Amino acid sequence: MNRPPTCHVLIPAGGSGSRAGTAGPKQYELLAGRMLVLHTLDVFLCVPRIGSVVVVVAPGDERMPQGQGWHVARCGGETRAQTVANGLAELEARGAQDEDWVLVHDAARCLLRAVQVERLIDACIGDEVGGLLAQPLADTLKEEEDGRVTRTLPRQHKWLAQTPQMFRLGLLRRALDHAGSVTDEASAVEGLGLKPLLVPGSLDNFKVTWPEDFALAEAVLRSRAA
Repeated sequence: MNRPPTCHVLIPAGGSGSRAGTAGPKQYELLAGRMLVLHTLDVFLCVPRIGSVVVVVAPGDERMPQGQGWHVARCGGETRAQTVANGLAELEARGAQDEDWVLVHDAARCLLRAVQVERLIDACIGDEVGGLLAQPLADTLKEEEDGRVTRTLPRQHKWLAQTPQMFRLGLLRRALDHAGSVTDEASAVEGLGLKPLLVPGSLDNFKVTWPEDFALAEAVLRSRAA
């Protein structure tokens, strides 16, 4: 490789938002007067070490605006893993190389802060595997069957996975090819027998998922603006 590795951001945004109770994909819902996904993008645009940002949407989706600082790729797949894999191919087509770093981030985690992105890059840039933002589990964890508790699980050494999740492009492509359908990129990397680094995140980096999450996210955004 003739140049230092570049950090790229990949945002899979091809979901339907069915759990959010919205009329369409939640990433396009208005939050504090702007599309939710635009709040997400704002964070990466003010991190100097980010070389490029690609947003992957479903084929034929014309709602995601092109902007200065990000590229829209209409190549989303049927699953998150397929969407990310297609996004990696798009990054490669745009000049990214196997040794470059890719930060995969949920479009609906719109409260991420630049300082958290910088912390993740600082922790992972010299690591052999890469890692993810995560939060140590604070609540008691229950296992359920038919709406009733079957057992209480110990919360020690358990973390809630967040995003971004940061891995080298070539490694992540290989991991996704090996794993098939997974719910996050770290799971795919774990499938290769590797151990991603856990980088402490923040409780406010939650994923807008349920209807009540919109009101909470808007309140946080407005309080930050004030």
